[in-house]
Amino acid sequence: QVQLVETGGGSVQDGGSLRLSCAASGGTWNYCMGWFRQAPGKEREGVAATLTNTGRLYYTASVKGRFTISQDNAKNTLYLQMNSLKPEDTGMYYCAAAQTSTYCPSLLVRNFAYWGQGTQVTVSS
Repeated sequence: QVQLVETGGGSVQDGGSLRLSCAASGGTWNYCMGWFRQAPGKEREGVAATLTNTGRLYYTASVKGRFTISQDNAKNTLYLQMNSLKPEDTGMYYCAAAQTSTYCPSLLVRNFAYWGQGTQVTVSS
């Protein structure tokens, strides 16, 4: 059973930066790991993902060029560096792991089996 714990959320001004962390335990650190977010009243959406054993990266179009997903294999930790933040980036951000180590499935909630509790990101204009 994989446990995921996110940290690093907070409140920033439009154009600011934040870095989220996701510490994983209880598994092999050999998964597709992803970041999702959910704004109030909206469905949870995929933001970025990476295959931990190859480092291959995936981004949704709205964050490409502003967000960077990375990992520290020694610490079993996933990161999301968020730059040039906009008010529409506001939401609860979740770390997730898919039960596959050979490819990353589409960034859909149903494709990821393990979830953290989330960390709030608020961007004010």
